[in-house]
Amino acid sequence: MALLTTSFKTPIGTLHLVADEHILVSASFNESAIADEAVRVKRVPIISELLNDYFDGDLNAINAIAVRQAGPTFSQSAWKAMRKIKPGKVLSYTDLAVRAGSASAVRAAGSACAKNAIVIVVPCHRIVKTGGALGNYAYGLNAKEWLLRHEGAI
Repeated sequence: MALLTTSFKTPIGTLHLVADEHILVSASFNESAIADEAVRVKRVPIISELLNDYFDGDLNAINAIAVRQAGPTFSQSAWKAMRKIKPGKVLSYTDLAVRAGSASAVRAAGSACAKNAIVIVVPCHRIVKTGGALGNYAYGLNAKEWLLRHEGAI
């Protein structure tokens, strides 16, 4: 089956989705290059509904979205660890490095956040600096702050 792509309006901007059937392979506030290879649809079954549920307040809805993205072993471990962070909670980059299997890999943990191709669903916005400062977010701190407020983390 061909890749599917759609644009999804959110309170913080238009989220561009690319899915391989029911597996989300990209979710970005910038259009993905792989979207050019995909069939444009009005919505991606299951994924669009679960994202709607998330933005409507069912914060755990995104946990049911299957994801797949390419990346090195440590990044894969970091993305898996991010998905285990409950809505309303945050982890430091240091804690993420520990949960991903290497306490000394704090910079690699930050890199995994920066290279995450499936925002919101792989919740890199839940990673903050030690001490609680928001840190960075590819789509701006206003978006990160909105997501954390939506989830009750701040």
